[in-house]
Amino acid sequence: MAEHVAARLELPFAEADAFHPEANIRKMSDGRPLTDEDRGPWLRKLSSWIAGHHALGEPTVMACSALKREYRELLGEGAPDVHFLHMHGPAAVIWERIEARPGHFMPPALLRSQLETLERLCPDEAGREFDVRADLDTLCGEALAYVQDHLRPMVP
Repeated sequence: MAEHVAARLELPFAEADAFHPEANIRKMSDGRPLTDEDRGPWLRKLSSWIAGHHALGEPTVMACSALKREYRELLGEGAPDVHFLHMHGPAAVIWERIEARPGHFMPPALLRSQLETLERLCPDEAGREFDVRADLDTLCGEALAYVQDHLRPMVP
């Protein structure tokens, strides 16, 4: 969905999983959940990517499991006005989506640990929750409308 929104708006897109160090990928591939210490360097890389584009005046779109508020705060450190589109719904639906991803290193069994770690968006965080039970076209349309409503011209 994030990739679709980025393509429609012609914005730079990043899949956060592509930024994981090999040690994190091995750990998740083995079915072991990441710790905050594992995620720290990864989140700093993502924050740097966002900040680098912001410095150039480019809004971006990223698909990322920013599970905790402190992670989201770190992601927005180098760029003001970061918004989070939180895909939320029943574990069974999310499980089906994970199983449908071809060739991804994270096994569906890690979903439980991610849901246990998850802190939903707080009312004072910029963003919106979206119900993953909606079909992909509906989700993409709602997300695109949200981003277009909140996209502001950037000045480097």
